[in-house]
Amino acid sequence: MNAGRIRRRLWLLLAIPLALILLAVPAGSIYYTAAGGKACIRCHEIQPAYDRWMESTHRNVECRECHGSIFSTDAGFHLNNVRQLWLHLRRQVPERLLLRQQDISRGLNARCGKCHQQEYAAWTAGPHHVTYNQIFLDPGHNTNRILSDYCLQCHGMYFEHGIRDLVQPVALKGPWRLVPPSIHPDEPAIPCSACHAVHQHGEPMEMRSASERAADPVQYRPSLAFYDRREQLHFTAAVLPLPDIVNGTRPVRIAPDARQATCYQCHAPDHTFQAGSGDDRTCVGVHEGLSCLACHTGHDQNARASCALCHPRLSNCGLNVETMDTTFKSSTSGHNIHFVKCEDCHPEGVPKRRQRTAAIP
Repeated sequence: MNAGRIRRRLWLLLAIPLALILLAVPAGSIYYTAAGGKACIRCHEIQPAYDRWMESTHRNVECRECHGSIFSTDAGFHLNNVRQLWLHLRRQVPERLLLRQQDISRGLNARCGKCHQQEYAAWTAGPHHVTYNQIFLDPGHNTNRILSDYCLQCHGMYFEHGIRDLVQPVALKGPWRLVPPSIHPDEPAIPCSACHAVHQHGEPMEMRSASERAADPVQYRPSLAFYDRREQLHFTAAVLPLPDIVNGTRPVRIAPDARQATCYQCHAPDHTFQAGSGDDRTCVGVHEGLSCLACHTGHDQNARASCALCHPRLSNCGLNVETMDTTFKSSTSGHNIHFVKCEDCHPEGVPKRRQRTAAIP
């Protein structure tokens, strides 16, 4: 047998398994698509996750839309699947399959944006799109306050380790750097899944008429849920408590809006429970009793139109509220819009309410 025939046979022996592998890709994809989520539970110990998905608002969204498909160009995605298969064969699958930081880093937020385009665009334009660089490598913050594991409760909550495994040095003197090469400095530190549970029980949202929207403008979604890194679980806003906040010794009225319980998980007072302590923004003064979402819109947290939602063009004292000296007008104002009182601008006494004899044009 000459050398040419031997080479051809060797190429044929290599080509056959390669062809089978290449054909397995579309075959696997077709099977995966046709079987839907059931294709997953035949191979993996994710029956509980599948059951929750079947009762969630995303029950009509196929697994591959969020978790990736066999045609994904991300090599890390396929390597992770191989690793999961190896653990499965060795019977080393963990009791709970959890969403990890590497899953977030592989574009999970962008996958949410494929369907929720307006919400995604608003989130990317708002303060909750803050990056790891802005949070953990900020010299202004790090020179005044030492980073701790507590920071990870609200920023980088899916990171599986402690603060020393994320940032070095943990000290008041830098320069600081991110330790894991897998986390890019410009990656968002507060992902969509920080406040939204994809597999949370609930009904898909339906189209509502104008009259239905007017009767109930805020349709509470059960998927609004805060991810607690300690428990590694999402807790829906309905079970999250609203804090008892005081202003001095006086209890502060808080709007009974269950949605803002999610906000309070991060924007909370310190151990004194005083309004304005810690990162608390609970309104006192002229705006006491308002919900966070009475002024802050959706995912971008924009409050530029909040005055016009409630106020007429002129206030009770005859001034345009949007020109008053508050942080709404200028961030350098000494009158924070959350805590401003009439007495702050009228130290010599609050004028009596104007008696209007005609409507203001």
